[in-house]
Amino acid sequence: MKNKKGLILKMKIKNPTQELPLMNTSEGNVVLFHPHISDLARQKVVEQLATRWIGQGPAVERFEAEFSNKFCSGFSSVAVGAGTDALHLAYIIANIKAGDEVIVPLFTCTATNIPLLYIGAKPVFADIQPHTMNIDPDHVRRLITNKTKAIVCVHYGGLPCDMDELHAIAIAAGIPVIEDAAHAVGASYRGRSIGSISEFTMFSFQAIKHITTGDGGMLVLRDPSLLSKAKRLRWFGIDREGKHQAIWENDIKEIGYKYQMNDISAVMGLAGLEEWDNVKEYRRLLFSVYEQELSDIPGVKFIGGGFTDRVHAAWLCTIVVEDRVKLQYKLREHRIESGQAHYRNDRYTIFKKYRGSFPNMDAIENNYLILPLHTKMSIEDVERIISVIKTGW
Repeated sequence: MKNKKGLILKMKIKNPTQELPLMNTSEGNVVLFHPHISDLARQKVVEQLATRWIGQGPAVERFEAEFSNKFCSGFSSVAVGAGTDALHLAYIIANIKAGDEVIVPLFTCTATNIPLLYIGAKPVFADIQPHTMNIDPDHVRRLITNKTKAIVCVHYGGLPCDMDELHAIAIAAGIPVIEDAAHAVGASYRGRSIGSISEFTMFSFQAIKHITTGDGGMLVLRDPSLLSKAKRLRWFGIDREGKHQAIWENDIKEIGYKYQMNDISAVMGLAGLEEWDNVKEYRRLLFSVYEQELSDIPGVKFIGGGFTDRVHAAWLCTIVVEDRVKLQYKLREHRIESGQAHYRNDRYTIFKKYRGSFPNMDAIENNYLILPLHTKMSIEDVERIISVIKTGW
């Protein structure tokens, strides 16, 4: 099989979930993901490297404060080295212990659920909603037991989950909601920004997220009294603000971790905040073109569109189609990359003993496809992708 440039495509897919090789970023190729690193971010990094602070310092504190003010209604924020770090801290601070049950999305990055295994807790998988690929509140409600200690939700692709329904379930059970908002910076639900709703919210600044710090994350806390504990756990259990006391007066009383963000990463995050409005609007523009053009194509189901009570963060553009592999080949012939970012977690050996019945995920798992959406793309790129899809496969 050859494309118009004569590039031979010898890839043979043995099953519908096997990934195609990554495409390069040569001119004319539209890759699935690309980091957004601006001139401002590069400038800030160079300037920071000339200062005294390259580890955790004043820039981290500025990033925490500005992020909270911009996205989280002033809730307390703790910057960490990765979104996974933030979730692990949230699970510990929520007092989840070995043997406890935590209801989690079946469909998500494994980083959502692996930290529960660190603790020895039991992830209880909930099925997806077919029209959003978010966690299904109806299934969550059926999974609640007296051992359930939290509900975790992921805003897949940037579309907020049904937060009112999830909170009603959580309140009735007397447990917290923990939001994995790795996809959802800038999203909102019924007039409330994601990051200002639940007891705990995690954001990710991994390489290809809306705002990147190279890698990094933010834990947002609704209860400000938990902030000091989160900061201690971020740094080996040490109270850094009290470290100038005599050493034994500043004792370590709880096991902490090396989960801090550094100032080099933080200044990248600060640059991302300065440029946020432009990045947000551009990503939403690309997403809206996809939604408008793909929603009426026979055989194509657009995921996450059509909502008026919530604002999509436009991180992923996902469609559901039959013969997904054939469409991927067709797109490749036109130098367009596509794929799947996340997979159902119960297929992994580490989660084998937590498997169950998930009819909605079963019906969709071989048919969902992610299309390119990032700031290195043009509207013309999106229109080319849509045009290829409209010709069939």
